[in-house]
Amino acid sequence: MQFDLSAVETATLVFVGTLVFALVLTLFVMAASFAAMVLVGVGRLAWIIAANVLLGLVHGINHAWDRLVHHASTVELPGDFVGDIAAEIMGQSAPSTGTYPRVVLRDS
Repeated sequence: MQFDLSAVETATLVFVGTLVFALVLTLFVMAASFAAMVLVGVGRLAWIIAANVLLGLVHGINHAWDRLVHHASTVELPGDFVGDIAAEIMGQSAPSTGTYPRVVLRDS
């Protein structure tokens, strides 16, 4: 059977063409929204991975620093090393004239 389009009214052809055009637009919008959801999901996944890696790195550095400080607090130095340094620092007197250091009085 041969279908003759000249027998169909123009309004019917316009109506069917509009429906086909609407279907094409709908498919395009659906594909674009699906692609956007995929891109947002991939971006969020990348962000979560990067944030977790950085957070793990910070926690690792903090843990290592705590272990280092704890280890350093348990180390005993031979002799009275800390006392010698403190005595040297306390034993040195700054050159002064009375209550003001000599550096301050040099300009006056």
